[in-house]
Amino acid sequence: MGDFSLLFSLHTTKMDDKKIENLGNIKGKVLLFGGVYSNLQALEALKKIAEQENIDPENCICTGDIVGYCAQPEETVQLFKLWGAKSIVGNVEIQLRENAEDCGCDFREGSRCDNFSQLWYPYAKSKLSESSLNFMKQLPHHFTFNYANKKIMVVHGSFFNTSEFIFKSTSWEIKAPNFEPLNSDVIIAGHCGLPFYHKQKSKLWLNPGVIGMPANDGNPEVWYAILDDSNNKLSFTHKTFSYNYKLTSKLMQNGLLPKEYARTIVTGIWDNTEILPPIESGLQGFGIKL
Repeated sequence: MGDFSLLFSLHTTKMDDKKIENLGNIKGKVLLFGGVYSNLQALEALKKIAEQENIDPENCICTGDIVGYCAQPEETVQLFKLWGAKSIVGNVEIQLRENAEDCGCDFREGSRCDNFSQLWYPYAKSKLSESSLNFMKQLPHHFTFNYANKKIMVVHGSFFNTSEFIFKSTSWEIKAPNFEPLNSDVIIAGHCGLPFYHKQKSKLWLNPGVIGMPANDGNPEVWYAILDDSNNKLSFTHKTFSYNYKLTSKLMQNGLLPKEYARTIVTGIWDNTEILPPIESGLQGFGIKL
């Protein structure tokens, strides 16, 4: 059984045209994060945190959207490659590598988020090198791995839809089917921009949050999470960190990107709550309750 697991871990599988990479058995602390969003300063700061925590790059896992709203998409992808952390594709990577005309974020047509994406997405597209696009083409849709006797799957939005927004308040009936295709115990997800966890019996949905934008909590610090397998039991901790957000905001004020997003970087408040369910929308500016 162990030999088969090792053999399987060296390969990728296909399921409904999805590339699923099995990372095998992972031990030690694991750093989880999402939504770098072209925020080079945040990525630099997180890389330092990983080094201070003695977490190897292969134990640093991103839920996708390395590229996004901020001003340095090419520099961010190149640093990510240099670091050696692992990432699945977000909807932005899928659209960019397919040379699509929009970000695929599933924003409502004509909404403020949709209109803003017509600025930042072409900007990102214009800045990326062939090297960066080739890197994106190698990224899988999902990771699976074994950790502290749990089978874990990493998704961007959901297993079935990369662009699906799933929040803490999203019903378990919507989350539950995602565990079934690969018989997962834990799902690590991204896309929605807010950190949370939701436990139901033996299952856990965990979103570490994103590092490229604040979590609409009135604080410019950004979110990530750490898994720990001490005593062979899975535990997790959500954490925040500060970085040079003033520089990030200044670089975004280039006349090509939405000035509203540059302001969000500093204030920690989203320009709008169009994508949020009522519960999460009502918590704007009140901090994150975990």
